[in-house]
Amino acid sequence: MSSMSRRAAAGALAGLVLSLGGPALAADPPKEIRLDWATYNPVSLVLKDKGLLEKELAKDGITVRWVQTLGSNKALEFLNAGSIDFGSTAGSAALVARINGNPIKSIYVYSRPEWTALVTRKDSPVTSVKDLKGKRVAVTRGTDPHIFLVRALLDAGLTERDIQPVLLQHPDGKTALIRGDVDAWAGLDPMMAQAEVEDGATLFYRKPEANTWGILNVREAFLKDHPELVQRVLAVYEEARKQALADPEGLKKTFVAVTKLPEAVVKKQLEERTELTHSRIGAPQRDSILAAGLALQQAGVIGPNVDVKATVDALIEDRLATAGN
Repeated sequence: MSSMSRRAAAGALAGLVLSLGGPALAADPPKEIRLDWATYNPVSLVLKDKGLLEKELAKDGITVRWVQTLGSNKALEFLNAGSIDFGSTAGSAALVARINGNPIKSIYVYSRPEWTALVTRKDSPVTSVKDLKGKRVAVTRGTDPHIFLVRALLDAGLTERDIQPVLLQHPDGKTALIRGDVDAWAGLDPMMAQAEVEDGATLFYRKPEANTWGILNVREAFLKDHPELVQRVLAVYEEARKQALADPEGLKKTFVAVTKLPEAVVKKQLEERTELTHSRIGAPQRDSILAAGLALQQAGVIGPNVDVKATVDALIEDRLATAGN
C-alpha cells in the first residue's frame, strides 16, 4: 500500500471511530478473537488452514479461536450471542438479522456465489416453482436459501403459506430430499453440488442474481472498541482471498481435506458457482441486499413499517480499507 493510501486508510479509520462513538479511552486489546469458518466461505478455509491470522496476531499475544457455522442463521446466532466476533453470512440474511435487532456491521465481501437454487430429485414431477404448491419443502430459516425461496414463490404468485415448509439445517435438508421425505429443498453448496453429483438431483429453479453476496460481518461493539484490529483482520482475510485466487488447485485440495467431499463435488462448487474476485463492500452489495429486503417486505416477511433502505445503510460499513476491488 502506498504512503498516500495508508494516510487515506488511517483518515477513514479515524472518521469511522468518531462516527461509531468510539471510546474516549482506547479499549484494551482482547486476548482472543473468534471467527467462524464455513464451507460456504472458501476464503475462511484458506485463512484457517494456513494459520495466517495466528501469525499476524501472535506478536500481540492474541489467540485465534475458530468456530464452524453451518449456515448464515448459525453465524448470526453466534454473533448475537457474542460467541464469535466475525461471522460469514449472505448479505440478505445479515439484513434480516439487523432488522431483528442483531447489532452487526457488514464489512467485507468474501465471494460472489451462486450458492443456492431450488432442488428436487431426478425423478420428481416438480419442474417449476408453481409445482411447489402444497408440497413439502426443506428450508433453513434466516439464510439466503430461505430468502431465495421466498422471492421465487413471490415471483410465481405464491407465498410460504402455499407450501409446507420443513425446517431443517442445510445438510439435513439435503438428506431429507434424497430420502424422499420432502418434495424439494432450498439448497446450499457444497451440499447442493453433492446432491447433483452423487444423487442426480436437479436444480429446477436458478436465478444467480438473487443470490446475495457472501459477506463478512463483525459485532458492532467489537468494531467500536477495536477498529484497528478489525482492519488488520480484513488485511489478512484479503491475503487469504488472493492466495485462493492465485492457487485454485491448492484451494480445492484444502476444501477436499476439510469437507472430505469428492473432488468432483468441490470442483462444481468452486469452478462453476463461486467467484472470489471481489472484496471491498460497496454499491453492488448495497443494491443486491436492498433488492432482497424490498422483496421480502413485499412478501410480508419484513414488516411494512421497516425502513429497509435505512437499515441497509446502517448495516454496511464501507470505510474499512482493503486492497481488493
